[in-house]
Amino acid sequence: MADHQPDGGSDAANDAADTDDFDAAAELYRHLEATEVRPVAREAGWHLGEAQALAGQIADGGLEPDVVRERAETICDLLAEFETTGDAEADDHVEAARELASRLTR
Repeated sequence: MADHQPDGGSDAANDAADTDDFDAAAELYRHLEATEVRPVAREAGWHLGEAQALAGQIADGGLEPDVVRERAETICDLLAEFETTGDAEADDHVEAARELASRLTR
């Protein structure tokens, strides 16, 4: 691992970070998936569908960190294309998804 420190402590930190990222990715996917059954505006729905597909790829795991960041950035861009979905519950899920996607870009 390129980030390995001689003291061995960073492996545990990296494992914890990977776990946190995976949990964030799974939660991101769950929030976007929850918008599927909500009555959202057509344009928002298209962006949400694209974002959900990318979030599913991230949540499945196995991607390189750079690829995860790139896809999370694309999700951020997709979710920035609209202000509201037209449904308050979907908007709550979108706001949570925006925060989680932003977290995955770091």
